[in-house]
Amino acid sequence: MSDAWINESLYEAWGQRFRVKRELARVKSEFQDIVVFESETHGKVLVLDGVIQITEGDEFVYQEMLAHVPLMAHGAAKNVLIIGAGDGGVLRRVLQHRTVERAVMVEIDGAVIELSKQHLPGIAGDSWTDPRADVIVGDGIEYVRTAPDASFDAIIVDSTDPIGVGEILFTDAFYENCARILTPNGLIVNQCGVPFMQADELHDTSLRRAKFFPHVSAYVAAVPTYVGGFMTLGVAAKGTSRETHSVETIRARAEAAGILGTTGYWTPEIHVGSFNLPPYIARHLP
Repeated sequence: MSDAWINESLYEAWGQRFRVKRELARVKSEFQDIVVFESETHGKVLVLDGVIQITEGDEFVYQEMLAHVPLMAHGAAKNVLIIGAGDGGVLRRVLQHRTVERAVMVEIDGAVIELSKQHLPGIAGDSWTDPRADVIVGDGIEYVRTAPDASFDAIIVDSTDPIGVGEILFTDAFYENCARILTPNGLIVNQCGVPFMQADELHDTSLRRAKFFPHVSAYVAAVPTYVGGFMTLGVAAKGTSRETHSVETIRARAEAAGILGTTGYWTPEIHVGSFNLPPYIARHLP
């Protein structure tokens, strides 16, 4: 049994650690420190700048909720933009929707993509070679700034927390451009942290998005690796509100998209229920 451990450094006074069965990669890219290791409990794990990003054991929870909820809430998304998500898990789930015609993924750090392809191939599956996928190694901020008006139905932002390389994905300018390039019924989803420990992240991000979107809300997912309770995913929509659909409506859309029965966490019932926020989370929304 190994006596090597990796300690997560997200919080100064509280955290989690994993016993390392085998270290697979340790790379300092142009943007961040990347570690991939095999754990005894969660399968292979991706770590960026000391913060756990994805584990093979529970990645399906986060990836399904980040991808399926916005696409089912929209109901007719054909063109989807993914920013970040270098492990390929969001891309895979987006492409499970047979109604999606194009998925553009923009990841700033090519090393994350390459290491994920090498060491975590099951997370992305065959999505890297899907003809509907356009994978770009580049700056998501710049891509959004220069993309044509109304060119996407949904934007999914899978970034690190608003520190380091992910900080600029939480600015007014970014959300203003996202609103511009979304179609009239478009919506954007991004992770907003674990409110028990990161309440400011949900609060501040929601206020920024409210400047450019008429409908701002959030939903929750219970991801074991993201310690501290529920992870929140913030959603901002043009057109109509997106959190009031019935279970029957979501189930019909899931059947049409071809995802019903393919998931490990997301269901139509979970989808609808995830918007019912505990008061300690809801109070941080505008």
